[in-house]
Amino acid sequence: MHQVSLMKPLKIFPFGLSCIRCCVFSLLLLVVSCGTAPQSAFNKQDPPLIVEEIVHPQAYFHFLRGSLAELNSDGSEALEAYQMGLTFDPDSIFLKFRIAKLHFALAQMNAAVNMAKQIPVEDIINVPMFLDMAKIFSGAGEHTDALRIFVESERRFPLERRLYLSHGNLLLTQESYQQAEGVFRDLLQHVPDSAEAHYYLGMVAIKKNMKLEALGHFEEAITLNKSFERAYVKLVTLLEEAGESQQAIQSIDMYLKEVNPHHRAFRLRLIALYIAQKDTDQALEHLDHLLEQNPGDLHAQVRKAQIFGEQGDFAAAIDELNAVLQNRPHELRVRDFLGLLYEEMKDYDRAIQTYQANVQIDPTFFDSILHLGFVSYRLKRNEEALSYLDQAVKLSPKRPEPYLLLGLTYFQMEEYQKAKDSLENGVHQDPSNAELHFNLGTAYDKLDRFDGVVRAMEQALELDPKHGDALNYLGYSYADRGINVEEAVSLTQRAVAIKPHNGYYVDSLGWALYKAGRIEEALEMMQRAVALVSDDPVIYEHLGEIFLLREEHEKARAAWVHSLQLDSTNDALKQRFRDRGFGEPVSTFSQQSTYTP
Repeated sequence: MHQVSLMKPLKIFPFGLSCIRCCVFSLLLLVVSCGTAPQSAFNKQDPPLIVEEIVHPQAYFHFLRGSLAELNSDGSEALEAYQMGLTFDPDSIFLKFRIAKLHFALAQMNAAVNMAKQIPVEDIINVPMFLDMAKIFSGAGEHTDALRIFVESERRFPLERRLYLSHGNLLLTQESYQQAEGVFRDLLQHVPDSAEAHYYLGMVAIKKNMKLEALGHFEEAITLNKSFERAYVKLVTLLEEAGESQQAIQSIDMYLKEVNPHHRAFRLRLIALYIAQKDTDQALEHLDHLLEQNPGDLHAQVRKAQIFGEQGDFAAAIDELNAVLQNRPHELRVRDFLGLLYEEMKDYDRAIQTYQANVQIDPTFFDSILHLGFVSYRLKRNEEALSYLDQAVKLSPKRPEPYLLLGLTYFQMEEYQKAKDSLENGVHQDPSNAELHFNLGTAYDKLDRFDGVVRAMEQALELDPKHGDALNYLGYSYADRGINVEEAVSLTQRAVAIKPHNGYYVDSLGWALYKAGRIEEALEMMQRAVALVSDDPVIYEHLGEIFLLREEHEKARAAWVHSLQLDSTNDALKQRFRDRGFGEPVSTFSQQSTYTP
């Protein structure tokens, strides 16, 4: 007689199995038993899963069929077999449990829950079964039943960490932070050395915006488990957010020295922290460490080139990238970055050659085509720019950059209607792009459509309330027309607050104050604008108007002379110069070449 050592004897089939079949049957029961409930990795005293006596011999037969089907990954066949077995042994907790798990695995949630509810909680016999039952209920959205299972499991197995952690995480997903905290504290009470408990208490503290408390828990988690990576990540993130970059560096440095010096992601995080602190020597040292371990580390090579570029050492950056391309000539993004470095050096011919090399390898490589368009625009090779930018639009019609550059190129060609059309097309594709709306507003201005200017600028500001150019443009437009002057003052004040050293913004504010009748403030702003921008004729023209209103005629005349020296084509100012009795403006240029207020 064959017997499987599962604590209870198995019945012999009355219809006579062969010896081989009995051996296979016994082996399968052993495999299923061990596979269903492995011992806990935390508590070595977990009992093995006990398959209770299946009363009817036909139930054993179908259980055997289901086990074979499961081994063959045939869930549907296994399910059918177990269900058939249940018809012969309707009280079998084991079969019900297997059926519920299979329904869950097959995403048949209602059926899984319905079967799981037929298993009384007092008949759940060990930790893995508790965890699986809770997983079924929570996965199906039946959180109340899942929580009930967890409460009973913790009563029965108070030292089992997995139960508390799964329970607490379920409460976290439900945003029941206070209850989750209680579960993790219960775990600490029963298992004081649980690093995971401190980690999740830290997560709860973050959710409750108690970041100092969270820091303490993550530090304690690391004290209990030096290699706890997730705790390091959270700790470093909180330290960075608190502006404690040096402590963040020390934490990662400790991990790399004491736990795993080969942890690439942590070393890259450390490099990023050094770069943020502008400690490029340390960053380069750690990048060299990565390259010693793996000379082909593309990320480290490119990062070195970026650091050299940011330091202004373009030659070193270019050498680094060329070394990469020598071994990996098809790294298009690396070559594209090389082209950008040539642009920074104003070596536009090499930049163009570099981008064109990419396009020869891949005629659809968007970034290099876009950059060719930009360099051509910058060099005022307008037709070439338009050709490249049209290609870019065809390749990526949703990207805003080609439309923006098309608009700017047409501006440069003084074809304002085409500029407007290109920018409108861009807005249609990407209505959330503030830059497109701003530049569209400037195109409307050139077409003398002030309603369009206001609409576009307001849309840009709705998308980006700190868009300094839009604030300045709209504010100055109101002031120059003498309308909405108080709003003009407000808009230009906001622009100056964003960029207090932008002389053009300061000029706009001064002009708005002048139009609002606040002359002393206007004079102060305009003199500040002159100090910031010494070569703009409009600023000096505005300054002259303010002096004139103050009846400081010599100062007004001097300011206008300087304005006309900077822009001798301003016929309107020349006439105003004459009308105010300042003489013939051209004859005064030789008398005063610099402005001295």
